[in-house]
Amino acid sequence: MLTLHGFDVSNYYNMIKLALAYKGIEYTKNTVYPNQRPEFLALSPMGKVPALETPQGTLCETSVILEYLDTLYPENPIYPSDNFAKAKVKELVKMCELYIELPARRCHPEAFFGQAVNELTKKEVKRALFKGMEGLCRTAKFGPFLAGSEFSAADIMFLYSADLASVVAQKCFDVDLLALAPGAKELLALLAENPHVQKIAEDRKAGNIAFKKYIASLS
Repeated sequence: MLTLHGFDVSNYYNMIKLALAYKGIEYTKNTVYPNQRPEFLALSPMGKVPALETPQGTLCETSVILEYLDTLYPENPIYPSDNFAKAKVKELVKMCELYIELPARRCHPEAFFGQAVNELTKKEVKRALFKGMEGLCRTAKFGPFLAGSEFSAADIMFLYSADLASVVAQKCFDVDLLALAPGAKELLALLAENPHVQKIAEDRKAGNIAFKKYIASLS
């Protein structure tokens, strides 16, 4: 039995939840927030989520977990069998993470928690997001999914990266980030129709209450 460690507000945690649900893999959940306690560091060396506990040991880093799950549970694949097509999906996964999710994260304090971010950081993030979305647009197919006609790990990463990045762009820069990539809004709308995505969204809303209490307890 697999155990997924993390919490329902984390977008990376939700990426793994969607992959598990899509592939029909049974697992147990252990709600835990990022921390530096020795017992959690034994599972996740950086104290981050998600961490996937397997019979052989624990894995961290979302893209690694996605690839592990697809290899171990080949039904309902999220990576193509063709080597080049698989590499292109991995390329899109990495682009979404490096050039959309991670830059936007620098402005999460202001966009989601009301904590002002300095203007230099915001300027750097805005530039990075524009460049990242434009680069993704040149690579992605949006046909209708990111890598083409089939749902893949790239869509999982895009869904839980672009949704938050678009909020950051709107709140911090008054910019419609998704408009830079024709097909992006349509893809997010398509993914939002998926019952697994809808259930994860419900879980995130419920989990947000406990998460806010946890954040308040740290101050």
